[in-house]
Amino acid sequence: MDFETARFNMIEQQIRPWNVLDQTILDLLKTVKREHFVCESLQNVAFADCDLPIRIADKNTGEYMFSPKLEARFLQELHIQPADKVLEIGTGTGYMAALLTCLAAEVNTIEIQPEIAALARHNLQKNGIDLVKVIDGCGFERAPSLGQFDVIVLSGSTELLPETLLKHLSPGGRFLGIAGKEAPLQATLVKKSHTGNLSTTPLFETWAKPLANGPKAPVFEF
Repeated sequence: MDFETARFNMIEQQIRPWNVLDQTILDLLKTVKREHFVCESLQNVAFADCDLPIRIADKNTGEYMFSPKLEARFLQELHIQPADKVLEIGTGTGYMAALLTCLAAEVNTIEIQPEIAALARHNLQKNGIDLVKVIDGCGFERAPSLGQFDVIVLSGSTELLPETLLKHLSPGGRFLGIAGKEAPLQATLVKKSHTGNLSTTPLFETWAKPLANGPKAPVFEF
C-alpha cells in the first residue's frame, strides 16, 4: 500500500473539508505515522474515515480509535501551547498521545485496560516517543491525584461533562469531550477563565464509544 498517497488523500479529502486548516496540525498528521499505531491487519484502512477497532494479536478489544478527522479537529480546537500540561483519558493505541506530545510540554494519558495501556507504551516506544506518561487505571479516579492541567481531552464519550475533571483545569485551561446519552452526541469545548469561570461551547455532533466509569445522566423513575 502507498501510505503517503493515502495520507495525502486523508488530509485533503477528509480533514481539510472538516474545517481543519491549521497548518501546524496538518503538518503534524504528515509527521506522526498513523499506520504505525494500527494493528497490521488494519493498516490498509488506517486512513479510512471511520473509527477503527483496537486489536491486540488481531483480536478486538472492544475499544476504538477516533476517526482521523475527529482527532485532527480535537487538536485544532484545543489550541495547545508549547508550555501546556495535558491529560488524556482513554489512551487507546497511543496515537492521540503521540500527536499531543508534539505540541505540549507534558502529556499524561490514562488507560483502564492494562493490555491496551501496554500496547500504547509499545507503540510509543517503537516510534521513538518517550515523553508520554501512560498510566494504568480509571481516568476519572486517577486524574484528581495528578494536579492541574492546561488541557484535558477525552478520547471517548460520557453521558455528562465530568465536573470532577473540570475542577482540575488550570486558569486559562481547555477541556474537550463528547457528551450525551443517545446519538447524536455533542462534542463540547469548555474553557476556564483566569478568574476561574467556565464557559461552554458546543462544537459539532458526533459519536464515540463511552468511556468506562464516566459520569452518568440521572435516571428518573415514576
